[in-house]
Amino acid sequence: MYSILKLSSVSSILLFFYSGFVFIMSFWFMMNNKCFFVEWVILNLSSCSMKMSVVIDDVSLSFSSVVCLISGCVMIFSSSYMSHDVFLNRFIWLVMLFVLSMNMLIFIPSLPALLLGWDGLGIVSFILVIYYQNNKSLGAGMLTVLVNRIGDVMILVSVSILVILGYWNIMMLEEFVLSSYLSLCILIAGMTKSAQMPFSSWLPAAMAAPTPVSALVHSSTLVTAGVFLLIRFFPVLEKWGLFKSLLLMVSVCTMLMAGVGASYENDLKKIIALSTLSQLGVMMMSLALGLPMLALFHLYTHALFKALLFLCAGAIIHSGEGNQDIRLMNMMYYQLPLTSSCMNIANMSLCGGLFLSGFYSKDLILELSLFNSISLLMIVMIFLGTALTIVYSVRLSFMSLWSVNKGIGFHSKGDFNVYFNFPMVVLSLTAIMLGAVLQYSFLSFELNSFLLPIWQKSIVLIIVLMMVVVTMVLLKKFYCNKFVSKLSSFLSLMWFLVPLSTYPFVKFSMITGTYVLKSIDQGWVEILGGQGSFSVVMTLSKAGQMIQLKMFNFLVVFMISLMIVVYFVFM
Repeated sequence: MYSILKLSSVSSILLFFYSGFVFIMSFWFMMNNKCFFVEWVILNLSSCSMKMSVVIDDVSLSFSSVVCLISGCVMIFSSSYMSHDVFLNRFIWLVMLFVLSMNMLIFIPSLPALLLGWDGLGIVSFILVIYYQNNKSLGAGMLTVLVNRIGDVMILVSVSILVILGYWNIMMLEEFVLSSYLSLCILIAGMTKSAQMPFSSWLPAAMAAPTPVSALVHSSTLVTAGVFLLIRFFPVLEKWGLFKSLLLMVSVCTMLMAGVGASYENDLKKIIALSTLSQLGVMMMSLALGLPMLALFHLYTHALFKALLFLCAGAIIHSGEGNQDIRLMNMMYYQLPLTSSCMNIANMSLCGGLFLSGFYSKDLILELSLFNSISLLMIVMIFLGTALTIVYSVRLSFMSLWSVNKGIGFHSKGDFNVYFNFPMVVLSLTAIMLGAVLQYSFLSFELNSFLLPIWQKSIVLIIVLMMVVVTMVLLKKFYCNKFVSKLSSFLSLMWFLVPLSTYPFVKFSMITGTYVLKSIDQGWVEILGGQGSFSVVMTLSKAGQMIQLKMFNFLVVFMISLMIVVYFVFM
């Protein structure tokens, strides 16, 4: 039986077993309030001791369980979605390496050892983004890896700061002279990995990867690595006075920018990628409010319904012969009823629909943002970003699932693929139930009791219902308005972050490269090198030939004249 199983099926079975075992272990750790910290010395050099550390607690175990559950579902989905790919086994090994790198990042609290998982995520993500070998994938992969290298450099700088202390474990540090610089470096590293402004342009570009990769990368692994890094080191980071205010401003701007961009986007995968960016802003905002466990809770719920959303999108794209434009999709509720139902569950959970998993985390974050002492401008921007989440989610559902027939009447779509249906049903069940399970029995939020007026308690639900009605009524007029269409280039390009982060650097390198090519490679190097030497040799050889030719003619004439003189004298 083992010999006839695909590599993807074997790996998915192993991931499911590991996920179930680790989830039970995390419950045991949480109930008994246990935490194992293992540390061993690798090298003692002068006053610096290089140590390898591993932390095993309920947070790391539960996050590893979520990552492996989503990875197992993605593996099952990939075995059918990429069944015709020649290099399927290579793809499976790359995804497994990606999962291994993420688990190393989860369990290692020491910054130098953390680079193993951190750099592993960056390198493997680059390989997966350029999996389809074309110019677009290469450009997206280069943008992804170069932006993430900024975060890698910041981690290296923070390691060099720790060298001064001679102690690598950041979780047991007290405040010292350079702690603000250390916190700034870790904050920038987390912002680059989680695509916060102004490092947001790589996230939609990474959609050039296969859809199963997008389901894994943009739900629970690469983009959440930055959030998890800040959650893990939050006790150290919050001692820096500017940390919360700076992170709050960046996260709210990211959430607003991503919501506006998704409302103008027509590519199905990019809409979901921008919604991921918006929810990453919500997690960072929760951190800025001083609620790391609530950010972790939203990370879990978001990972599950976002993976479900990507798998549903992959099923729709696969059945539509590769079409990703939502303007060309129609009547999916009739053609793909199970996929449409699962996608609606994921969309409603994304919007914070009542008693779905996203409701429990998102509603708490928004209520606590009202309870915290932050400015009115930030409150308005937070709720505007929440309203935009409903706008692009309802627009996506109306244009792709419930719209009228915009194409040909003949189609071959159907929900008959077990490899698609099983992971979607599993993730749908988690998207429905996991929020309540985590809130009531698993995560301790350590929140003090807080009281809000009745109008503030109900404002989230009012905004959700109001924006659904507004989007349904104004959908056609809003997107056909000429004034809005002129703004669309600014709004759909993520406030010009895409051209600003790519074109100037490309233009500078192109102009510099052209100047160097013309002035040095085709200029001085040629003059002083091969072409110059060749022209000098040619000129000298021509001059020598002319001289030799003239001397030869002179000698011929002289010899003939001498022979004539001798003939007449001696005759």
